[in-house]
Amino acid sequence: MIQSLFILSPTGEVLIERHFRSTVTSRTVCDHFWTKASEGLNHHGGVSTASTAILGSNPFMLYDSVEPVMEVPDIGNDGDDANGWAILSGSVSSCIGNQNNPSGGLGISPLLITEFLHKIADTFVIYFGDPADESAVKDNFSTAYQLLEEMVDYGWPLTTEPNALTDLIRPPTVMAKIHQAMTGGSSNILSEALPNGTVSNMPWRKAGVTHPNNEIYIDIVEEIDAILSSSGGVISQMLAQSNLSGVPDLILTFNDATLIDDSSFHPCVRYARFEKDKVISFVPPDGPFELMRYRLRLDNGEGHNKPVGSMPIQVIPRISYGKFGSSEKGNSGMAGRISLSVTARSISSLIYSSSRKGPLVIEDVAVVIPFPKFVRTANLNATVGRIIYDEAGKIAKWEIGKLDEKTRPQLNGTMVLEDGSEEKVSSSSSISEGEQPPLLVTWKILLSSVSGLNISGLSVTGEHYKPYKGVRNITKSGTFQVRC
Repeated sequence: MIQSLFILSPTGEVLIERHFRSTVTSRTVCDHFWTKASEGLNHHGGVSTASTAILGSNPFMLYDSVEPVMEVPDIGNDGDDANGWAILSGSVSSCIGNQNNPSGGLGISPLLITEFLHKIADTFVIYFGDPADESAVKDNFSTAYQLLEEMVDYGWPLTTEPNALTDLIRPPTVMAKIHQAMTGGSSNILSEALPNGTVSNMPWRKAGVTHPNNEIYIDIVEEIDAILSSSGGVISQMLAQSNLSGVPDLILTFNDATLIDDSSFHPCVRYARFEKDKVISFVPPDGPFELMRYRLRLDNGEGHNKPVGSMPIQVIPRISYGKFGSSEKGNSGMAGRISLSVTARSISSLIYSSSRKGPLVIEDVAVVIPFPKFVRTANLNATVGRIIYDEAGKIAKWEIGKLDEKTRPQLNGTMVLEDGSEEKVSSSSSISEGEQPPLLVTWKILLSSVSGLNISGLSVTGEHYKPYKGVRNITKSGTFQVRC
């Protein structure tokens, strides 16, 4: 199955190297991979830790384009090389592995590997916080290695549930790091005893769980992917946090289950029951987990998805370049100006919950501004919030926070251009196509949804208590871009 795993930094450095079988894969495969990956790497955050921190969990802006399947050059004759790669003479091999091996060697399912890599990334976020970037991995190197030891057994994914992993490997704490630094060992990371319920028919739930207050919370999160002024698709996920004692059996029903399309579930969900009755029957893990992920069926009756509609937030950028009456030595007076205005709009296509009271409030509003490569530096100021600017990555983040209809945040600034930038700027005070990256906007609105999908019922059986149930809808930005 999985022979070797390499975790790379944003600059191509190998942070973690782990081999699960007797044959050791050469690091040259990372060189081939990074050569291909770096072809689509732009300057925004590619070499700057600060830029990665600014982008957070939205790293797509680091790359202009990435090939879905990367290849390595032919390095041998027909058959397998010493590292287990399928080598076809006169051709290339997929970087996913040797699933195309005509001799029938160790086959690898690309989707399985991709899903497992997502599991590793999600686990690192749970243990190290968001973003689980290069510095987080380096600061918790021993814990990361122990997690890989438990998650993979001789190349096969084994324990991937965070609920079980936190019992086997303690999440890092300040006291644990101090103890590790003083003793020089990593034994304090591992649990001293095998947890109860580690080997069971429900690996996602421990045995003998007890809580003083039995309660369960469910969030229906709908993410809007859009490129303004045209809207894209809507991807949804259902997040849950279960603090229930014993082994409860839950049944979740919806007001209109036909809106759900292209769904994937947590292993605890009985899929056959959903296919038959369109209800979700499951025994939940203990603690927070992702119950399901799905797309909303927004069909216009002609087999095509209709656009989401008007957005609750409007961002108007004004960016210009040229000579503005000031001349800097060596730059022929070329400079730039930027102005951004952000407004909240109560009239939108969102559907608000009946429990929502008061005016529209948009939370966690932020605008990421990537500057073109020919911008040397920028001087920015805003009427609301704060601005974080990374000089190396040429990227800024404007953190606005809460936004209502009465607030009118405004950002203004000037830019100093590099020498020779006149070629990039046309006579119309604009720049050539593709030089100005789009803005990335993040936001969140509680008690609202795009589709109107709601939970109509949540029943608990198998236990004698009556738990507290909390359900809410959240609409937030996914890949939300504003073109300049």
